[in-house]
Amino acid sequence: MANILVVDDELGIRDLLSEILNDEGHSVDLAENATQARSARQANSYDLVLLDIWMPDTDGVSLLKEWAMAGTLTMPVIMMSGHATIDTAVEATRIGAFSFLEKPITLQKLLKAVEQGLARSIPSAAQSAPTPDIADSPDMATAGNGAPPFASAVSAADQLPLSHQGFNLDRPLREARDGFEKAYFEFHLAREGGSMTRVAEKTGLERTHLYRKLRQLGVDLGRNKRAG
Repeated sequence: MANILVVDDELGIRDLLSEILNDEGHSVDLAENATQARSARQANSYDLVLLDIWMPDTDGVSLLKEWAMAGTLTMPVIMMSGHATIDTAVEATRIGAFSFLEKPITLQKLLKAVEQGLARSIPSAAQSAPTPDIADSPDMATAGNGAPPFASAVSAADQLPLSHQGFNLDRPLREARDGFEKAYFEFHLAREGGSMTRVAEKTGLERTHLYRKLRQLGVDLGRNKRAG
């Protein structure tokens, strides 16, 4: 369950969003303008805020900017509007808004945006877990061979097979993936003596698809057959 603040000057929208989010198990506070939103933010900590852009006293973008400058923009904010321009949405995102929902808001888009926003607000285990004091911990200070744990990790990496070390990961994902797939198929071709039938069975691909894939990756079939 999450604590969510809905800020909108239209009563119907506040009631609708509150009903939907309550049905999803969340706790919802409502504010009809920026003044109420400021008071709610000072009194409570929220996991997510749904903030309307066009409001009578202070618009949502200005309120978002206030929170950002005051250092209280510690939660994802989803902006809402039925009349905002692309420039307004871009400005809100630049200030720190998580996303933007265009009115009328569909149930599917609302729930998806809320789910994504809440996932963003949950700190990762690595961030939330306390960092152990290695110097004060006999279990962490040294590995089994008396070496510091980081030295052991480096040593273990040095002992990995070359097939795990031969990839240049400092390149675009597609190139890295193609490099891995090429090495993967060359490994199975060499192990199966160049037999396409056995490689197809091992990799779970049809022969036609396998041939096409190998040609695409530039795998030298003749060399693998000779090696086999």
